[in-house]
Amino acid sequence: MMRPATLAAWLIGAALLLALLGLQVGSDGFEVLNCKGLVNCASFGLQSADAAMWQVMIEIRLPRGLGAWGAGALLGLSGSLAQGLFRNPLADPFLLGSASGATLGVVILLAALGISPMALSALQSIGLTGAAFAGALGAVSLTLLLAQGVGSPLRLLLAGVVVGVVLGALSSLLLTLAPEVMLAVQGFMLGSTSFLGWSAVAVLLATLTLCLPMALLAARALDALQLGQVAALSLGLPLPAIRLLLVAVISLATGAAVAQTGLIAFVGLAAPHLVRGLCRAQHRALILLSSLCGGALLQASDLLARGLAAPRELPVGVLTAVLGGAYLLWLMRKGAQRESASHKEML
Repeated sequence: MMRPATLAAWLIGAALLLALLGLQVGSDGFEVLNCKGLVNCASFGLQSADAAMWQVMIEIRLPRGLGAWGAGALLGLSGSLAQGLFRNPLADPFLLGSASGATLGVVILLAALGISPMALSALQSIGLTGAAFAGALGAVSLTLLLAQGVGSPLRLLLAGVVVGVVLGALSSLLLTLAPEVMLAVQGFMLGSTSFLGWSAVAVLLATLTLCLPMALLAARALDALQLGQVAALSLGLPLPAIRLLLVAVISLATGAAVAQTGLIAFVGLAAPHLVRGLCRAQHRALILLSSLCGGALLQASDLLARGLAAPRELPVGVLTAVLGGAYLLWLMRKGAQRESASHKEML
């Protein structure tokens, strides 16, 4: 088991290494860059093939890598908060209905405007981002309304499941009525980092800068909640206000990530599990480490999505689902083996 500071250093180093590798992965896979030529172009503005490559790196590859890290960090942060709030290691950031709400927002916009999936302009892409964010926050608001606030985590969880199912059914109905937008919606549901630019990076990092301090403020309350609601109340903690803060942070972080990258599964669920498997930490360290781990996970998934089948690109959401599912199955088998060994020792 590592110390939290050691694990944080490893995760930051991994993120930097993945960012450098991301600059060398293009449409044809891994490339060996002419570093001297790129430095000359950056310094003197030379007109050459190296200058074109420099522009590709700065305008496309670098923001894509940073955006992937930012979206993964937000999902990892949300996952650690959701698991602490519901006291359930299988909780993920989409339990409050944000994923279904974001999908419904995108479907409504595409169906209403009749946008051709093959001809989305930059303005329309911004519109899709806004629709996804509004849909995610609207779904969470509906969950809070049905749960009558945040007083009962179980009622909140059940309301989120109901909202997710109903909004998912509405999205399917609209897709049946407007099948021409199915391709664009499918791309959103599979998740993609290919459209991340500097504006998306700014939104993601600004959201992370806002959400992380608020999450850390609630870390002590999450530690107390692990002992039970009665123990938390005995410490004088204002649980309704803390739960409302946690729901707001989860909703904002998840909504921002989903709006920029679409639905990317398992990052928010797997990142806290990986951190717990590598070090023992209270929630203050767990929240920060889960954020760093989520960023590195999505960076690595983005590199694999670009490089595994080059020049074709795999949907990064599909890749994270496959890798995350395999990891959770491994955890289940490891847990079963541990229980079996413990049972044999008792006998």
